[in-house]
Amino acid sequence: MYITWLGQSCFKMQDKAGSDAVTLITDPFDNSIGLRMPKMEANILTVSHGHKDHNNLESVKGNPYTIDAPGEYEIKDVAIEGVEVFHDDKEGKERGNVVAYRIDMDDITIVHLGDLGHTLNSKQLEVLAGVDILLIPVGGKYTIDAKKAVEVVSQIEPRIVIPMHYKVDGLKEDIDGVEKFIKELGVKPRTEEKLKISKRDLPQDEMELVILNC
Repeated sequence: MYITWLGQSCFKMQDKAGSDAVTLITDPFDNSIGLRMPKMEANILTVSHGHKDHNNLESVKGNPYTIDAPGEYEIKDVAIEGVEVFHDDKEGKERGNVVAYRIDMDDITIVHLGDLGHTLNSKQLEVLAGVDILLIPVGGKYTIDAKKAVEVVSQIEPRIVIPMHYKVDGLKEDIDGVEKFIKELGVKPRTEEKLKISKRDLPQDEMELVILNC
């Protein structure tokens, strides 16, 4: 499968190359944040919460099946389970709730944590732990910061970690860059334009850190 980071919490996932691929897009953002959301078509669209840097539904064409709530779904052989988490460390009292998603696509399990603001409880971990690829916010201020993100990585124990929701060129939000997370995690990263991965390619012993360009 192919995973492309478009900025903030927005990713494009495809089960294969070509026009008959199943395409899933997460958290499309509004251009007002300083980044440009490319024109995309998708079969499936997941939205973690209703803030403008995560719910620009109009930017995604193709009449996708849109998921924005906890529950279990299956669309075009992609199994998705959404679980409620919080946008802050006070059980949503400051910024509300967020939906984190477990996505099973092309024999690979991915977790997208949206704007997670806390470490996970046992109920959340029942859904989110032990996955292949973890997409995790690391920029702080509106989400967990680098130190908390490392705690969550330890809770979930993925094979590959891909950070998101951090400062990049053009982004107007005042959040940290990815460097703090790289230092806190203590894993040498590799940088890719997009991640091409199959089940047999997943690391078996050591966790990998992949930085995707956007």
